Amino acid sequence: MSALAAIAIPPAALLTGAEGSALFLSAATAFIVALLCLPPGVALAWLLARREFPGKTLLDTALHLPLVLPPVVVGYFLLWLLGRRGWLGSPLAELGIEIAFTPAAVVLSGAAMAFPLLVRSARLAIEAVDPGLEQAARTLGAGRWRTAWRVTLPLAAPGIAAGTILCFARALGEFGATIVFAGNIEGSTRTLPLLIFTELQMPGGDARVARLVAISVGVSFLALALSERGARRMRARLRQERAGSRP
Repeated sequence: MSALAAIAIPPAALLTGAEGSALFLSAATAFIVALLCLPPGVALAWLLARREFPGKTLLDTALHLPLVLPPVVVGYFLLWLLGRRGWLGSPLAELGIEIAFTPAAVVLSGAAMAFPLLVRSARLAIEAVDPGLEQAARTLGAGRWRTAWRVTLPLAAPGIAAGTILCFARALGEFGATIVFAGNIEGSTRTLPLLIFTELQMPGGDARVARLVAISVGVSFLALALSERGARRMRARLRQERAGSRP
């Protein structure tokens, strides 16, 4: 995080008003999305990787559907579900809880689009763990949950970490679902991609657009680079631990 702050803060310090607000909202939203998606994402990844149950193919397909659907379609479904007149949104509105066109809608839009990336990365990482190691732990008396916590998840940690960073980066750049479900409200739901879209339609906004695009590319590039670096360091540490445990 220190490296991220060192690179992101100086450009952000040059921004004022709507630009700084949009950058902060995008970064905060992406961070919250990554935190919210991590526990259920890892749990679902483990379930899909290690268990067989009726409807598994249907669940797997539904989880990954946002990766192939147009983002505006995902935003429409969120609006249909959680909008003021939506299936769940209507009873919530009667209780005084509104989600659509609020900062909460920005978080949900980012989570809907980024969650499948985390699940997919974590699942591939868990599937790559040797089942023989898990079986050995079970033979030595470890239960299913303890085996998952002490053996499977540590070995799959590089893939899980990479998936979390990808989740953050995807939420940071989310546009289509956000503009449909959260709107483009300055100071409330206008994220960095939405501000870029807005500035593109303003006369004389080319310089601002170029600056915002450069910051967006820089932060996304940094997130992916940190993901790869962290995954490599974790893999190297796991190799060292395995080598040290051999007789």
